Amino acid sequence: MSEFEGRTILVTGAGGGIGGAVVRQLKDKGATVIAGGRTAESLEDIVASTGTAALAFDLTSEDSIRDALDGVDLWGVVNCAGFGGEIAGPQDTDISVFDEAVTVNTRGALLVIKYASRTLIAAGNGGSIVNVSSQAALVALPGHVSYAASKAALDSITRVSALELGPHDIRVNSVNPTVVMTQMSASYWGRPEIEKPFLDAMPLHRWATEDDIAGPIVFLLSDAASMITGVSLPIDGGYTSR
Repeated sequence: MSEFEGRTILVTGAGGGIGGAVVRQLKDKGATVIAGGRTAESLEDIVASTGTAALAFDLTSEDSIRDALDGVDLWGVVNCAGFGGEIAGPQDTDISVFDEAVTVNTRGALLVIKYASRTLIAAGNGGSIVNVSSQAALVALPGHVSYAASKAALDSITRVSALELGPHDIRVNSVNPTVVMTQMSASYWGRPEIEKPFLDAMPLHRWATEDDIAGPIVFLLSDAASMITGVSLPIDGGYTSR
């Protein structure tokens, strides 16, 4: 019997790089995966390549999340959808960007937990929830005030949710990744004056891959992590250990 056979896991942000890697790794381990995203179009590639079911809903709308999750039989959730915001300090931050970061990264994840946890509790089979946070929630990174605040709040939601859902044998954890060097992130992190000092300060001296992040997420979902809940796990090459 495969490790996740008979378990249905929702992955939000499944159309993105990390979300897609999580979907593929879970499928390889026998899970039934539901690929969540804002639009059906954003999920076309991951659905075509993995055969997963698509579930489109708007993370900024409680009604959309509630309606999408109504009647969906779940065992686990990965809150991977996110909004990167801007590079700005507190003195010149755009408050509308801050509001969007909190709406998507914090409020949206909480709403998914709100409605998914009701299903998990009703089923009575326990479960596991993993929130994708950031190393920016653990250490100060220049220009990341809005993004960091939204992810630090998500880590707090993780801890409180672990406390509240533990009696139902539902575990809730966060992972806190470093940068995955994509085309989008390269516009900032790929600058020589940014990249070199950052990697010099990281013990492993390299950027993460999408599978580097997906592997620990799948571990935290698994029974091998059955005594782990309420943690924020850095996946950052040792950066936050400095």
